[in-house]
Amino acid sequence: MRADQPNRKSLFRSFIDNEAAGGIVLMAAAALALIVANSPLAPAYFRALSAYIGPLSLLHWVNDALMAVFFLLVGLEIKREFLDGQLSTWPRRILPGICAAGGMIAPALIFVAINSGNPDALRGWAIPTATDIAFALGVLSLFGNRVPAAMKVFLTALAIIDDLGAVIIIAIFYTADIALWALGGAVVTLLVLVVLNRAGVIRLFPYVILGVALWFFVFQSGIHATVAGVALALTIPLKRQPGIARDLVGSPLHQLEHALHRVVPFVIIPVFGFANAGVSLGSVTFASMLEPLTLGVAAGLVAGKVLGVYGSGMIAIRTGLADAPANASRMHIFGVSLLCGIGFTMSLFIGLLAFPDDPTLQDGVKIGILAGSLVSAAIGSIVLLLSPRPGSLEARAL
Repeated sequence: MRADQPNRKSLFRSFIDNEAAGGIVLMAAAALALIVANSPLAPAYFRALSAYIGPLSLLHWVNDALMAVFFLLVGLEIKREFLDGQLSTWPRRILPGICAAGGMIAPALIFVAINSGNPDALRGWAIPTATDIAFALGVLSLFGNRVPAAMKVFLTALAIIDDLGAVIIIAIFYTADIALWALGGAVVTLLVLVVLNRAGVIRLFPYVILGVALWFFVFQSGIHATVAGVALALTIPLKRQPGIARDLVGSPLHQLEHALHRVVPFVIIPVFGFANAGVSLGSVTFASMLEPLTLGVAAGLVAGKVLGVYGSGMIAIRTGLADAPANASRMHIFGVSLLCGIGFTMSLFIGLLAFPDDPTLQDGVKIGILAGSLVSAAIGSIVLLLSPRPGSLEARAL
């Protein structure tokens, strides 16, 4: 290339650098799963997922091993944001923290209310509490400068706290019988990782090797193996060396996050979506959509998220507990609250944990998640399209 020629990105590079790219790839993977699951290829699709590769089926390798890497990235983002990012001070944490809490409590209450007479389904109370950060930010990014930049920061911070809440829920409420020997091995391994961090070890290799051991022990313990990813992330150093200022570009945490930030959204999450979104729609009727489990999930995502996020957020702003995002109107906050009802990845994951041995209930959950997420995305998009432009008199009226 000549020196005077502009440095043009390829179409592929431009696509993957786009904020919406991860959400688009995930949507494509989910759509492909639905097509395959409702085609003549369906028997081969489900047979392949149940085929064993070593000690685990292909589906379990995806959900227990690959998703541990996803949770590792989630943990890295949580640590970085709380120490050096958008959540590094209490004033920055207050509004997204309050909204995230409201956005988890309200959907759970709606789900429980709808399923109060259905004891078997109540184990799925946490399914509509989660927001899919890739989907939600992907949809939001499509609106460009029609949405204030502060709302993107708000949604990112809210989703990160939401992910932290989901991890805690999984660890506490979706844990099987504990194997004490494996739990002890996990604790010892985690302590060694902490010692490495405190000793100033900045090479990633020992953390990764011990992380594999940690995953094995957590998997054997009865706690879901993906929790190991978050635990490992919290031990990865954010500093290059002890006692000097943080260098985010060169820190081990940033190096690992950079290594994963393409693999997770463009490989791991689409694979998870393709493996888990496949559900036969042949038996879906209006009556089946009104089944308590399916309706509880969908209503929790659509109504619960907007009530929890928007309601708690406006109370916090009106009472002076938190400041409103800059240049944002009530409609901007309302629209983003609706987008929080897009609960695809984490909601599917919790649904599989809630009903691991019941394909019928799993299908009901998947249909509820797909319906609730689509409705939330559609209504949220309409609200944001009708919202005043940032900086207008209407936007400043909040």
